[in-house]
Parts: sequence; structure tokens; C-alpha cells
Amino acid sequence: MPTPKAFSVAAYYDRSLRYARGKHLPEGAPRPSPTSHWPKENIELLERYRAWLIEGGNSEMVTNMYHLTMAGHVFGLTLKPHSELDPDKDLDCALEYVQAKQLGASWIMKCRISLQKFRRFLRLQRGLGEESQITPFDSTRVSAGLPPWVVSELERYQRLMQRNWRDARVEENIRRFWSGHLRMWHFFVEERNVQELKDLKRQHVLDYVDHRLGEGYSVSGVNNDLRNFHTFLVFLQESGYSVPQSLLRIPGLKQPDPLPRYLTDEQVKKLREEVEQNVQEAKLASHRRLALLVRAAFYLLWQGGMRTGEVEELRLEDLDLPQKRLSVRDGKGKKDRTVYLTETAIHALQEYLAVRGEGSGDHVFLYRNAPLKKDILRDRLKYAGEQVGVKVYPHRLRHTCATQLLNVGCRVTSIQRFLGHKELGTTMIYARAHDQTVADDYFAAMERVEQRLDIASEPEGIEDVKVQEPARLFQLIERLELPEMCLEERLDIASQLRQALAVVRTYAPPGKGTHSSIEDANFNPIGAYCSIPSVHITLRF
Repeated sequence: MPTPKAFSVAAYYDRSLRYARGKHLPEGAPRPSPTSHWPKENIELLERYRAWLIEGGNSEMVTNMYHLTMAGHVFGLTLKPHSELDPDKDLDCALEYVQAKQLGASWIMKCRISLQKFRRFLRLQRGLGEESQITPFDSTRVSAGLPPWVVSELERYQRLMQRNWRDARVEENIRRFWSGHLRMWHFFVEERNVQELKDLKRQHVLDYVDHRLGEGYSVSGVNNDLRNFHTFLVFLQESGYSVPQSLLRIPGLKQPDPLPRYLTDEQVKKLREEVEQNVQEAKLASHRRLALLVRAAFYLLWQGGMRTGEVEELRLEDLDLPQKRLSVRDGKGKKDRTVYLTETAIHALQEYLAVRGEGSGDHVFLYRNAPLKKDILRDRLKYAGEQVGVKVYPHRLRHTCATQLLNVGCRVTSIQRFLGHKELGTTMIYARAHDQTVADDYFAAMERVEQRLDIASEPEGIEDVKVQEPARLFQLIERLELPEMCLEERLDIASQLRQALAVVRTYAPPGKGTHSSIEDANFNPIGAYCSIPSVHITLRF
């Protein structure tokens, strides 16, 4: 249904209500009332709701077709002032109405999503904040069959470890914690009948390693399990348990030490051009806003060397654009640091902030009025890379930043602090990946070795120089012998001679040496390539 030229949310909803399909609606089923029956404040709220959605980057078509319609159904079916609506109970009537019309499953699903958006908007308007999306983790469900003492100690250990986790990653880290520890303990209990710590033997751990490798799991994954197991045993030992030393001394498996994967300068250029082009070519407001968001995040990941989670958790108060910097709060390892910004990154941030819209908090990056999630950035960057043939993900841009800084002479200790590395050795991995200084030293040294052995290859095009340059020298010399030559012409020929001799000297064979004067009797640039006597040139004017 096309949007009327003189757009009014009330007129639009009434129009959609007139043309709505209701042939499958049961007789006597409640039907929404038009806006003329609504409290006036509900119409005003619906206007604000639409503006909030559009500014947040929602598509105008989807907003009008689904989001506004479902909110209108709530008002039309309840006829209550919005301040009296219960977001948890009074909104379900709109979904029941749509379901009674026997619409398709896809349409019902989109209506349900629209209703969730409206519920969220009402909560934010009342200052109730975001509804918790965290599902409490039930350890009893995943630890069924394990001895109670193991479950109890793992719960204690989790609470201890949780102190070092960032708030935004607590739920994710809890699930990863239990998944990593329970794999081994389920194996010990179910496959080796371990019930007490004294029953656990070194061979049981080795059997677990063989079992995991036999199922095709990676060496790094097995080593992670071994590290988790070791730290838990240390925790038990410090808690008073008697832990055999043989269990604490199990070595990890040898695994490859891969170099960080970074983008070349050419790849960065292609990717940057694609990101910039997406901004220029965006037609719809929602597409332009998303393109501006991706561009601003791209520069923070690449030029700022930030981690994905740090970009997601960045707050408005952390930006200090006049001083060309921002602060990373509560980064990896619960550490804060300063990230410096280029003019390009500042400009990208400013253009995005102009269309950012409102959200539930002060996160810099919002996607449809909600804090940014990592999958959005990963997917958008991956898509941009596919368009130009560059394989990229957010953390590869951080690797690229470190490698580029190292190769232009930035001190490694400065890079360490800039990236927030605890150990200098972590930063030195980028020197292993690609150190331009090492590469330059190698090629310069190897060139000297080849010269000593007289095996240097002749540069491309040297045959042309051998033939053409000596003939050109003789032509210039013959012109100098002409008595009617004026001073200005002789000076011009002298300049041409210098250029010709410089070219010949550039392609001189190894071992001939270098000379700074064309009058040097030992320098025979022509004879180096032709079997003719040395030529001595003296210019007198």
C-alpha cells in the first residue's frame, strides 16, 4: 500500500483499516476502532513512535506496513490512554486479532516482532529501561549425572572467575565456562566412573585427549580444555583439596603457532573504497544510516585497532573528538586505554552521530534503536569484502593496524600500549608476520652477496640500453664538433650527455664501480657494453 503524499499516521492507519482483509475473521470477534475513537494522546504517541523507528534506521516501508499497524491495533482494540496500558498484558490482543484473521505464518511472525518493538518503545518512554534478554543459566540441567561436589565447586569457581568478566560478556562467558569444564567431567564420570577426586588418574586425562582427537576436534580446542582443567585443579588445591601433582603436570599438545592474518595495503584500499562507495550510493535513509555506521566502525577497527566488543560497548561519554581520541573502558582484562583518532575517523564518526537516533542508553553505535551486536558488523564487513574480493572480518582489521604501524617505524612499545597488550611478546607476533625493516635489510644484504659472486641478474631492458645509449652518445659528440654551434646549444647537448651517461652507469655490470665525473679516465660506460676504446670527453666553452 503506497504511503499518502500528505502523510499522517492517523490517516494512514485508518486507510489500512478500511482495506484490511477480514473475511476469515470469526463473527463477533473484536475489531480495532479507527483513530477517531482513540484518546488524542495515543495519536501523538504513534507519531513519536514512527519518528523513533525511522531515526533508528528501520525501513520506512516496514515501519508503515507492520510496526505502525500493530501499534494501531493495540490502541484500536483497547481504547485506553497509552499511560494506562500494561506492556506485558494489554498488547497481546493485537496479536490475537491478527491470528484470528488466519494470515500466513510469515506475516504472523513479523507482526509478533513488531509488537515486541512497540512493547520496548513503551517501556523506554516510561523510563523502565530495557527488558532483560538474559536467560538465567541453569547449571543443574547441564550437570545432571555429575557428583554434587563437582557441581558445587564449579559454581564457586565460576563466581570467582566472573569478577574478571566484562558486564557485556557475562552471559556468554558463563555458558562458555560450563561448556568447557563439563566436557571433561562428563567423560571422567560416564566413561571412567570417577566419583571422587582421589579416583581421578593421569591416564584418564590422557584418555580424554585421545577421545577428543579421535572425534576430529582441533588441537587448540583440546588444549583449551586442558588449561581449564588445570586452573580448576589449582582452585581446588587452594581450597584445601588434595590434588596429585601428576594431574597438575600434564603438558598440552604441540600446536601450530600461526601468524596473524592481515590485509595488504592494496586490500585495505579496495575495502575502504567499497565502504565509502556504499555511503555515496545509498538511496534510502535507512540504507545510508547503516552505511555510515559501518564506515565509522570500519575506521575504528582498522585505524584505531579496536576489538569488536570494544566498538560495541563504546559510549558517547568516551568520545573526545576535539582532542582526537577516545577511551576504551573495561577492555579485555578489565583494562582501560586511550585510542587516538585520525581526521578521517573523526569525520566518519561525526557523520554517523548526526543520524544516530535515540536508543535505550548512551551506546555510540545503535542498530534499530538497540546497541550494536557483533554479528551485524561481521556480516556487513564480510559482505563489503566479498564485493571486492577481500576476505575480511573485524579482528583482521586490528591485525592490519598493528602490522602497518610496525612497518612504518612506530615503536613496538607504543603499539603495545595502543592495542592494550599485556605482554610485549603478543605485539611482537606482528613483527613475525611482516616486518618491512627486516625485508629491506634482507634484500639489501642479498644484493651485496650476489654482487660479490657476480651473479646479479641483468635488469629488464638492459639490451636496449646496450644498443641505444652508446649510439646516442656518439651522435651528441659529433654535434659538438660542429664549429657553428652556439653556446646555448652546446649547454643543451652537455645536459643530454649527462643524462645519457647516468642511464648507462645505472645499468653498468657488477664490479665496474661507480663514478661521479664523466672525465674519469677509468670510467668507460660505452666500452662496458661495446668493444671500442674508452672515450674521454672534455667540454670547453
